[in-house]
Amino acid sequence: MSIAIAPLTPDLWPAFEDLFGKQGACYGCWCTYFRLPPAARKVNDSQQKKAIIRQRIEAGPPPGLLALDGECAVGWMQIGPRADVPEWNNAGRGSAPLEPGDAADPAVWAISCFFLRASARGKGLTHALVAGGLAFASESGARFVEACPMDQAKNARSIGLFVGSTGVFEKAGFTRLAERKPGRPLMRCAL
Repeated sequence: MSIAIAPLTPDLWPAFEDLFGKQGACYGCWCTYFRLPPAARKVNDSQQKKAIIRQRIEAGPPPGLLALDGECAVGWMQIGPRADVPEWNNAGRGSAPLEPGDAADPAVWAISCFFLRASARGKGLTHALVAGGLAFASESGARFVEACPMDQAKNARSIGLFVGSTGVFEKAGFTRLAERKPGRPLMRCAL
């Protein structure tokens, strides 16, 4: 597998759509979980969520990165300013900002979600996406990138791993800031 990491721009929509499949990745989410409030998530079906993320991609800037094997997307990572994923900032979440102003600060970014093809798992793809994300964030003027991954999962196919594994972030240079929920540290990498 020869992987390229690229920002998700409108021209890559077909590859993104193919990666997420008919179901829309995790239960038809289309990576809108941290973008929409709970009430909006309930009333919008998979096709509406797909339209929401497509509009977001078309509006720019890129809301994340694709891992491409040739022209085939094999992985996705949502990354961008915290303000772009408002539900990630809620006070009751382990991912809530340490400083209230961080939620609106365009230089404080978040890595909130991953989605990988089953055939691409276990090959270091999340490491490549995080490395690409740090470079993308730095080039875009970010000062910090934060994540709220899992310390452990029952298995490598755990649905909770959509937030990533703590070990991946530690290897990328992230440090623990807080742990409001057991096994879900808020982590940060200074750029």
